[in-house]
Amino acid sequence: MIDKDSICFSAIGYIETLFDDKEWIPRQGRYDQTAKGVAVVNPEYKQGLESLGSYRYCWLLFHFDKSKTFSLLQPPPKDDKPHGVFSIRSPRRPNGIGMTVVKIDKIEKNKIYFTGADMISGTPLIDIKPYVENIDSVPGAGNGWMDE
Repeated sequence: MIDKDSICFSAIGYIETLFDDKEWIPRQGRYDQTAKGVAVVNPEYKQGLESLGSYRYCWLLFHFDKSKTFSLLQPPPKDDKPHGVFSIRSPRRPNGIGMTVVKIDKIEKNKIYFTGADMISGTPLIDIKPYVENIDSVPGAGNGWMDE
């Protein structure tokens, strides 16, 4: 029987960036063309990269391993009012899972070179998914409380 309260993941690799401290990370890496990174996939998962290069963008899912605490209510960077953690993109989350859309620059062997880094170097990589324009983009989705 599966214990639904305890889920374990193993990293499939790690992410290399120029950022060794959270203070220098861009808020949204995809808007910073100098925010380069490399997703290094462990050799046993290299075959899973087959055909990923046919996409221009992908989602990187990673673990905020440096973030040890969380709060259910937090003020985001550009608002004084606290919001629920599930309505903001803070790294201080109950499970510390991050996700970022990055532009694939090239894939060589077990490495994805990308633009749009917004994570600390050495961050554990949990998963990679292709960004599919007609699935991942929802016209008229809105911006929630940020539209107010």
